Amino acid sequence: MALSEEPAAGAAEDPVEDAAEDAALACGAALESFGESAETRELLGRLPAVLADRSAREGALERFRVIMDKYQEQPHLLDPHLEWMLNLLLEFVQNKTSPADLVHLAFKFLYIISKVRGYKTFLRLFPHEVADVHPVLDMFTNQNPKDHETWETRYMLLLWLSVTCLIPFDFSRLDGNLLSQPGQERASTMDRILQVAESYLVVSDKARDAAAVLVSKFVTRPDVKQKKMASFLDWSLCTLARSSFQTIEGVIAMDGTLQALAQIFKHGKREDCLPYAATVLQCLDSCRLPDSNQTLLRKLGVKLVQRLGLTFLKPRVARWRYQRGCRSLAESLQHSIQNPREPMTQPETPDSDGEDDIPAEVESVIEQLLVGLKDKDTIVRWSAAKGIGRMAGRLPKELADDVTGSVLDCFSFQETDSAWHGGCLALAELGRRGLLLPSRLSDVVPVILKALTYEEKRGACSVGSNVRDAACYVCWAFARAYEPQELKPFVAAISSALVMATVFDRDVNCRRAASAAFQENVGRQGTFPHGIDILTTADYFAVGNRSNCFLVISMFIAGFPEYTQPMIEHLVTMKINHWDGTIRELSAKALRNLAQRAPEHTAREVFPRLLSMTQSPDLHTRHGAVLACAEVTRSLHTLATQQGRPVSDFLDEKAMHGLKQVHQQLYDRQLYRGLGGELMRQAVCILIENLALSKMPFRADAVIDGWQWLINDTLRNLHLISSHSRQHIKEAAVSALAALCSEYHAQEPGEAEAAAQEELVKLYLAELQSPEEMTRCGCALALGALPAFFLKGRLRQVLTGLRAVTHTSAKDVSFAEARRDALKAISRICQTVGVRAEGPPDEALCRENVSQIYCTLLDCLKDYTTDSRGDVGAWVREAAMTSLMDLTLLLGRNQPELIEAPLCQRLMCCLAQQASEKIDRFRAHAARVFLALLHADSPAIPHVPARPELERLFPRAAVASVNWGAPSQAFPRMARLLGLPAYRYHVLLGLAVSVGGLTESTVRYSTQGLFEHMKEIENDPAALEDFGGTLLQVFEDNLLNDRVSVPLLKTLDQMLANGCFDVFTSQEDHPFCVKLLALCKEEIKKSKDVQKLRSSIAVFCGLVQFPGDVRRKALLQLFLLLCHPFPVIRKHTASQVYEMVLTYDVVPAAVLDEVMAVLSSTAWDAELPVVRAQRNLLCDLLGVPRPQLVPKVSLAPQATWGTRGPFLMRPLNIPG
Repeated sequence: MALSEEPAAGAAEDPVEDAAEDAALACGAALESFGESAETRELLGRLPAVLADRSAREGALERFRVIMDKYQEQPHLLDPHLEWMLNLLLEFVQNKTSPADLVHLAFKFLYIISKVRGYKTFLRLFPHEVADVHPVLDMFTNQNPKDHETWETRYMLLLWLSVTCLIPFDFSRLDGNLLSQPGQERASTMDRILQVAESYLVVSDKARDAAAVLVSKFVTRPDVKQKKMASFLDWSLCTLARSSFQTIEGVIAMDGTLQALAQIFKHGKREDCLPYAATVLQCLDSCRLPDSNQTLLRKLGVKLVQRLGLTFLKPRVARWRYQRGCRSLAESLQHSIQNPREPMTQPETPDSDGEDDIPAEVESVIEQLLVGLKDKDTIVRWSAAKGIGRMAGRLPKELADDVTGSVLDCFSFQETDSAWHGGCLALAELGRRGLLLPSRLSDVVPVILKALTYEEKRGACSVGSNVRDAACYVCWAFARAYEPQELKPFVAAISSALVMATVFDRDVNCRRAASAAFQENVGRQGTFPHGIDILTTADYFAVGNRSNCFLVISMFIAGFPEYTQPMIEHLVTMKINHWDGTIRELSAKALRNLAQRAPEHTAREVFPRLLSMTQSPDLHTRHGAVLACAEVTRSLHTLATQQGRPVSDFLDEKAMHGLKQVHQQLYDRQLYRGLGGELMRQAVCILIENLALSKMPFRADAVIDGWQWLINDTLRNLHLISSHSRQHIKEAAVSALAALCSEYHAQEPGEAEAAAQEELVKLYLAELQSPEEMTRCGCALALGALPAFFLKGRLRQVLTGLRAVTHTSAKDVSFAEARRDALKAISRICQTVGVRAEGPPDEALCRENVSQIYCTLLDCLKDYTTDSRGDVGAWVREAAMTSLMDLTLLLGRNQPELIEAPLCQRLMCCLAQQASEKIDRFRAHAARVFLALLHADSPAIPHVPARPELERLFPRAAVASVNWGAPSQAFPRMARLLGLPAYRYHVLLGLAVSVGGLTESTVRYSTQGLFEHMKEIENDPAALEDFGGTLLQVFEDNLLNDRVSVPLLKTLDQMLANGCFDVFTSQEDHPFCVKLLALCKEEIKKSKDVQKLRSSIAVFCGLVQFPGDVRRKALLQLFLLLCHPFPVIRKHTASQVYEMVLTYDVVPAAVLDEVMAVLSSTAWDAELPVVRAQRNLLCDLLGVPRPQLVPKVSLAPQATWGTRGPFLMRPLNIPG
């Protein structure tokens, strides 16, 4: 990693800082200046003040990091401010009275600046006078290399020392007298610096990178290289020789050493480094770095190898290179004026240096770089590609051409994707540097065109996206490197290939890279046909959506004749057989669109190939070809219809016969079986649908029976199909059945073939009783898809069969998907047959059957089935709501008098209940259906209860933007319906489930909505009585229904605790309290549900606040629960009773302390005899009769309170 790429430690936790960071990211590179100058100055100035407070210190550091990170993309904006920031921080560092923590903190801030601006720019501002050398060097004496909290200090000190090493004086002048005391010699400055550098080259933190920079600056000094370069290189080679990349310590040591060597051979003079280059290369070969699994070591090895190779070769500019323009803008403009069409090239002069001057080691270097092009990691390949480019620039023309030939050898189909990627990067580097001569383009361009479509299947995925991306980079580089006339012979091929990659590549990065390369060629070359028009449509953002590329952008580009046939050819050759099923489906749809642009070519050239591909042994090819045949046939039929021509003008007899044979050939080869059979079933069903919709002349042909068999067999055996593809196959089969029946089972328009009608309806009705749920699903949807003339005379029979599927029985209670699909089928049938008020019930919706259908759909709104998948009944309720909406709107448009008032009231109330429940998705759906029916105006739905009030509560304009899936928006609005008597019961039922739910946001906002309503009616006794009565009715109707009763008990607890019924405390034994107590006792009778018991305890405690017999009975229930068989219930009861005694003034003051002591000091999870004695003491203190143990009177006890052994706990002489 580069020195300027170290990520900042930590992340902003303050919301304000997060917002500032998000705003900076949103701005992108749109900043104009360093706007936080004043804040930064103030922040740096108060560092000593925040030093003592760790929280303030970390806050200041984090705030500074957030400010600096805003300028990561525009660091040059910091340049005018770097000096004063540096001076402020160095004041703390150079002040000898500054505490060590302040120095470390200042260096942390310095590191953040260097990370953002880059150390090379920032280092120039550091003090680097002669007087700074020893103070900086002395600071290292106080550093602990193992202190991981202060690595920034050591990192910045090493960089600072590296810039002080550039002073133009011999270091020996700084030493003075090295003999400070007789017999004791002091180390020289040169030795001290080298010792520091060597010690930090083997540390594990980022200081290692800075030490490599220090070494490169220090060892290459004229005075140091004479005395220390040889010894340092010996130390480095010894370190490499004794280190192993198999250990962590060895990897760290090799990393630092390789970095240092690479920097030395980069910055050192060639004549100084050349004597050591061969030795270093030999040592590097012995390290066998290509065998290491450490990516960074292999990358540094390649980097060092190329630097050694550049050392072997004399630095020169190759006169033979191709050059577009020149470095001088004036010369370039003058040349373009004088010779506007003549490219600028260097004059042909023979190389002054022949091949005899090339050392033998260069061949080894080139070979290692070529091996690096095939490395498994991108950063290694990228470094090798740059090395190839740099080396070729110093080689004679013939040798450089040999290197180009070796790079082209990477593009063999025996090579891996890594070799292709590395080869592309190398070609781009050679082209960018003018080292790939135009004479080589005829060899290179075909290879690049192959790379633009390179993809290799690997298991369940593929590799090659990086190769295609790199090929786009090559095209981008060529656009900048060559004059238009050089690329003119290849324009058609390159432009078409880039368009294919832009529109049809699977990966968004490749599509965007191809779009960028196309744009560069349009701008630089100006020869791409229709370039501006295509770029306007296929820009960076447009190609981000794959479906948009395949179906919309492709259609636009195909409007240009130069691209139409290449696009069709690319789809047929590369995409129809793609490994990704989504790509095959999109390609088939794209072919359908493109066939409209070139119908003759598609019918004559493409369609026969597709038909032959349907018999391919490869599954993906076969599947894609069948889909493509289906889509192209439909497209050609549509075009023929638009032009008033028969489809036979496009599809000849041979093509028709081939389409008919697809199913039979697959059946004969048993290709409908297994996992591959799933794909082929779906594809052939789509083919059947499209052939039927295209009205192919196959009526009364034997193939119709084969198609019908396939559809029936698929629907009957859906349970054998894998779950991830089952839904798609089911939908394809149902759609195929609808099209097949409409086209080929019609005797004449509006009349079904009697035999086919009888057979299919009977078959599907029989399969509705199948023991397999998926079979029921498929056959239910099949009945729903039948055309109207197929249902004529069979409607009553079909509806009866579907209604039977929607009923829940013990054996099929978990068949929620079957019930859902049966409801969808009923809804679709209603839309198909239409409405006739006085029509026959066997042919259309009429007065006789509408009520039955409504009752069926409304009953399904009560489906709350749960299994291991969760609330699967929600699928049924969702389908029922959608079906009710469709049916009601259908009747409202055609025969509104068929909507009866009781049914409409029940419908709206049930929808209001669903819109008040806890699952966000289904609550939102219910609200949308409710409002759709309320606001329907063509015409309005009759008999909607309280319509004026509803329109006032839910005005059309106001609710249009409400997110009903958000509890914060939905519950406050739905709770308003509690004020409407017609809706109160159902809304309260839904709210009770939500208030007593588990999701925090649902509970909070549903409770808020409920309490807001309670606050409105708290001073209205009559309204409160009505509300209480409705609440008790909900409880009574759902007694022992745990789905409702448990959350309802939690709701009651909250309402009692919040004083919602305080008005009832003024009357002894208020009927509401009496009935609520009775219902609670009945609910927990014989229950072993801990959750329900805990909720009931809270309710009993809340009932104690009401005077009269209710209080005594509530206390009795609590005392019974104090001796419950479950210890957790006993402890919870005691805790709740303790809180109740503190909350309500129900215990006489004389015994209050004793009651509290008994409740708090008793171990309620102890043995029952011990607990029972303490419980009886409480009964005596509060004047409640003690429960007594009585013998069991039967084998099956009637209650379980306090049961232990053969006895039963019963209270004595308790009236009522």
